[in-house]
Amino acid sequence: MESFVHLHCHSDYSLLSATTRIEQMIARAKACEMRHVALTDDGNLFGAVEFWQAARRAKINPIIGCDFYLAPKSRTEREAEHRPHYARLVLLARNAEGYRNLVKLSSRSYTEGFYYKPRIDDELLEQYHHNLIGFCGGRTGDIGRDIASNHWDRARQRAQWYQGLFGKEHFYLELQQHTEETRSISAELARIARECDIPLVATNNCYYAQQEDSQAHEILLCIGRNRELNRQHSIMPNREFYMKDQKEMQALFADYPQALENSLRIAEMCNIELQFPGPQLPRYRIPEHFKDAGDYLRHLAHQGFQQRYDETTRARIAQRLNYEIDTIIEMGFAGYFLIVWDLVRHARSHQLPVGPGRGSGAGSLVAYSLRITNID
Repeated sequence: MESFVHLHCHSDYSLLSATTRIEQMIARAKACEMRHVALTDDGNLFGAVEFWQAARRAKINPIIGCDFYLAPKSRTEREAEHRPHYARLVLLARNAEGYRNLVKLSSRSYTEGFYYKPRIDDELLEQYHHNLIGFCGGRTGDIGRDIASNHWDRARQRAQWYQGLFGKEHFYLELQQHTEETRSISAELARIARECDIPLVATNNCYYAQQEDSQAHEILLCIGRNRELNRQHSIMPNREFYMKDQKEMQALFADYPQALENSLRIAEMCNIELQFPGPQLPRYRIPEHFKDAGDYLRHLAHQGFQQRYDETTRARIAQRLNYEIDTIIEMGFAGYFLIVWDLVRHARSHQLPVGPGRGSGAGSLVAYSLRITNID
């Protein structure tokens, strides 16, 4: 019977930080008889689609999340003089809307918040927190750091702020048990949980699939940090950051059975359906007196055809032009040709260089008639 689910796992898309390939992660979850597993890579969603598809093939519920980096103040501020170590916040998507909010947070962390790492802040969290579940990040989270530095009141206030933002059922204080330090922080987090009525969740913050992979993981970290491998002074504190099975987690969290149960409860809250509809093009606005994009494309193509060729040539190749237009319309690409026509026309009218074009589309008579390309 399933009693625990891994909800804080990193794949090799956590670049130079984790060694677990997505297929390994899914296989390990299956070997541990887990019906759910979460992907929470460092600051990105690069592996989300691959993970979702692989998990579905294996009949495992894929939970998509991200281990976000938090800007100390605003995501637009860049104050550190040396490489900063940002606090973390784990977010999981409950459904399709939650996934879209993860995507928005991730995108804006790169486009607006990037400073050494892609960062989010409270302003973005307030904007995109709907249908997300938040974990405090254990030792690496801002609450865990406040506890480690004896800022108890600040830690409590921050926990209450997150709970108010995500809701009572959707924010959890995350317990980890890798080292004496994490066990000590977990004990304090449990105390805050009792005082503030905030639920707990157990995680193992996995960076490799099985314990024997720890050396390969250490080598990867040395590569990423430009350090030599030193067996006496490892970067990681021990070999415990792997995907433990359910019995191992039960033994590790014997004092916190509710935190284990909550991992399964959270997993059952998360159900994401991803759609793959193919390319999504904007709808091209056509003049009012044309009935649709195909009608407008036909008009423009024939207009350009008249300008490109003399009467004798037009008579010889008009059938080809009409065949191409009909094919483009039938395939649903009329809007696409209009968009490219508009872009190229604008570029040329502003003396911006335009390439000669390539491929079957650029080799069409329609493209030549529309002056998308000047090669006949």
